[in-house]
Amino acid sequence: MRAWRCATLRCMSSGVVLRTIAVVVAAAAAGGGAASAAAQAAGSAEASAAVRVDPSWKPPTTAWGHPDLQGIWTTDDMRGIPQQRAVEFGTRQYLTDEEFAARGTQREGARETQDRDAVGTFRNEEGTRTFGYTSMVIDPPDGRFPAVLPEARQRRQAAGTFGLGPFNTMDDFSLYDRCITRGAVGSFGPAVYGNGARILQTPDTVAISYEMVHDTRIIPLDGRPPLAADIELLMGDSRGHFEGNTLVVESSNFTDRTGLGGVRHSKELKLTERFTRIDPQMIDYEIHVEDPLTWEKPWTMRMTITRQPDYEIYEYACHEGNMALRHILSGERAYERAAADAAAKGLAPPERVFERVNGPDRAR
Repeated sequence: MRAWRCATLRCMSSGVVLRTIAVVVAAAAAGGGAASAAAQAAGSAEASAAVRVDPSWKPPTTAWGHPDLQGIWTTDDMRGIPQQRAVEFGTRQYLTDEEFAARGTQREGARETQDRDAVGTFRNEEGTRTFGYTSMVIDPPDGRFPAVLPEARQRRQAAGTFGLGPFNTMDDFSLYDRCITRGAVGSFGPAVYGNGARILQTPDTVAISYEMVHDTRIIPLDGRPPLAADIELLMGDSRGHFEGNTLVVESSNFTDRTGLGGVRHSKELKLTERFTRIDPQMIDYEIHVEDPLTWEKPWTMRMTITRQPDYEIYEYACHEGNMALRHILSGERAYERAAADAAAKGLAPPERVFERVNGPDRAR
């Protein structure tokens, strides 16, 4: 039950890298060396994709003729790439060669640390490739989330174990804390571990089983109508079809209980996902987000999911009835008793551990 906390760690650690790269950006701009939005660093993983090296490359197909997307894929190689683009990059989607070299040095250092300090399966999965993307968000062109509508900002989204409490009821925890779901997009968000998913295909169905919180999406391809509008699902109701070599998945009928882009979305959320195999080891994964009750305009993000050597998906043994939430709630009651005892003696309240763990210096 630890993914977007992990994503927070990733974002905090990558902030140092982004500041370093931003200096390089400023220097390049001063010297007239700014790259175009379409330029890719020569040594980047995206530049090495088969479809870019050889535009005539075709993905493998299943026995029934669909592009073959099957296998275990991860977002490990997206570690270190921020969701939103630093303003210094403007509308550039890719790093220059010099900027990419700076990121490559940081990523290699992260992998060396991972290999040195890894313990069991809870290692810090840093991937094996370095991509030169300046952000995951690719539209709007500046690579930043559109403005959130005022009404949407008022929606309560439980911080849970990422916050400071207090913890009084189950509603003070996120659905992720409770091992229920990370959401349709969050389930593939790169974290410190558990970033895998298994894709299976039949002639009329695609199934995606996520490693973290073990959700499985069943996506019909047979043209059946969507569910009635009053049937709401945490992962939405999905229908898929192929457009050339791309699997297109359109989803609606969401609840308003999950978040996306740091915001709790509305029931009007609609997702259009596109899976395009660009290499034997890579799939470009784009997510187009529309929710007129949450953002001023639609937006799109892109991740490239990849194969990792010897990667296996193990049981994610997390469920809502586990002991963590019970212990947190009982710990909060114990703290209240300790604070009351201290007040009765004229003493300051005891330290709240969550304020130390989740405070401003979190993950340092």
